[in-house]
Amino acid sequence: MLDKMRDGAQSAVAKVILVLVILSFAFAGVSSYLGRSTQVPAATVNGEEISKAELEQAYQSEKNRLQQQLGDMFDTLSANDAYLNNVKQGVLQRLVAQRLVDQAAKELGLRVSDEQIKDAIRNEAAFQTAGSFDNDRYLAILRQMGYTTSSFREVMRADMTRNQLITALVSTDFALKGESDALAKLQAQTRDIRYTTVASAPFLADVSVTDDEVTKYYEDNKLQFQHPEMVSLDYVELSAATLAQSFDVSDADAKAYYDEHLADYQTNEKREVAHILFDASAGDDAAKAKAEAVLQQLKGGADFAALAKTESQDTLSGQKGGELGWYEAGVMDPAFDTAMFALNKGEISDVVKTPYGYHIIKLLDVQPSAAAPFDTVKAQILQKLKMDQAVNEFYSLQQKLADTSYEVPDTLDEAAKAVGATVKSTELFSQVNAPAPFNAPEVLKAAFSTDVLSGMNSNVLEIADNDVMVIRVKQHQDAGLKAFDEVKQDIVTLLKQQKAKALAQAKADETLEAVKAANSSVELQSQTNLARNAANVDAAVVAQAFKMAPVAEGVSAQVVETSTGYAVVVLDKVSTPAVAPTELSTAIQQNLISQNSELAYRALIELLKSKAEVTYPVEG
Repeated sequence: MLDKMRDGAQSAVAKVILVLVILSFAFAGVSSYLGRSTQVPAATVNGEEISKAELEQAYQSEKNRLQQQLGDMFDTLSANDAYLNNVKQGVLQRLVAQRLVDQAAKELGLRVSDEQIKDAIRNEAAFQTAGSFDNDRYLAILRQMGYTTSSFREVMRADMTRNQLITALVSTDFALKGESDALAKLQAQTRDIRYTTVASAPFLADVSVTDDEVTKYYEDNKLQFQHPEMVSLDYVELSAATLAQSFDVSDADAKAYYDEHLADYQTNEKREVAHILFDASAGDDAAKAKAEAVLQQLKGGADFAALAKTESQDTLSGQKGGELGWYEAGVMDPAFDTAMFALNKGEISDVVKTPYGYHIIKLLDVQPSAAAPFDTVKAQILQKLKMDQAVNEFYSLQQKLADTSYEVPDTLDEAAKAVGATVKSTELFSQVNAPAPFNAPEVLKAAFSTDVLSGMNSNVLEIADNDVMVIRVKQHQDAGLKAFDEVKQDIVTLLKQQKAKALAQAKADETLEAVKAANSSVELQSQTNLARNAANVDAAVVAQAFKMAPVAEGVSAQVVETSTGYAVVVLDKVSTPAVAPTELSTAIQQNLISQNSELAYRALIELLKSKAEVTYPVEG
């Protein structure tokens, strides 16, 4: 109960719930319910259009999801137009699949009643407060999502109707226990092996490479030595943080600001409280009567902490004598908050009703509001005042930078002079190894754009808050073949490694024959009960051990390539558990069901597509 009270008080929870709700309807869209447009559609499914607006809404939702999932990696990926085009095409195909399922559900006569929709909305956790439907919360979330109540109901109707068909399909999938047990036994299988490794590095001293071999390799493998398109840039950067270093602010100015904004440096009053909670879910009158009875005991001198331990239905705080901790104003339920801040230290409130039940509140202690001393915030204020001046200057200079770089597009000298900066340069870089801040998607895209590569200044590019730059190409190299001298040493190293590896393989083959001949001079390491996920043995050796089978006569042995050379692996014994591990078998069974459900869904979509007329109109 107390956890719910605390959770309900935190706005972050509402934000998380909102994100989840938005994502759950990310591809539903409302445009298909709000009428048709005269624009060419993104696709037509059996005569029913998917508008470009609907596609764009779903595409933006998918981009937001990927941004949250991939973080900074998405910024790099999104600089590639081909990647974003693939994302958009994937979204369009999902919308087509969704429309096909909608049509199939309609053809089958599947329906969802208004009452079912109402129940689903009432039972949606995102729209509840303290376990009960909150209409104000419901309307607020809909407004933030851009829905009206009627459009949201239609989205729910379509989603629930579609889910009837999908659920009926995938819920029929199953996996036999015998299947999962058999796979679990295989997964839990262990093996006894012996092995030895033959590293290639020691053979490097025994090999040499001729110039002819190097030249021939270069000529035969030119595709390996292609360099990507590269640029080096001239640029002018304008940063408020840099500008701030040139401003002076006196201690007197800082003190004046501190005095004027003293409230900003106040800590809020905090109160430490305890409570006794009486849950009203089983009956309001009984809970209130119980609370009043306990209150009379307290007024008669009973110990609050003792009664909290025996009477409070908030068991978590009850075990600690009712202690809840420290709270600022506005955190708890309004009625609780009002009663808490009306008490003096040591006082007990009357019975207070909140959505969680009835409370008796005791104020344990008060931490008054206090201002942070000037000396502790002086440096912070000085930096803030400098940045305030710098930001004002930054916006003025940013416009000068934009105007000058546009008016004089064939050089950055004038733009740099206009903002009091200098023109700086970069080394050559490609789209995959751009240094910061040139790896920012907007900057990287501009650096390889047609306008910049043709010799024009770029637009003003934002690389961070209050930090911009203008770039122009200094040097441009088309993708092409690297010069022989540039890669010669790399080829020498590569050929030596290949020759050393060939010698290692020959040695491993020789060792294998000796093992098969039962030559006792070969030293092998033993590993019993080797599991598939063993981390103490080379992964290639483990993989090879589980590919091998025992032989009736002789030795089961093989050579396998490893990351450092080769290994000879001898399989001595295979141990399979008589009974499948229960937890592993259950997990495998659930995984099989999930796989079967996914295959069934894909098969349904392919079947519907094969019978449907799906077109992708192109604007002429």
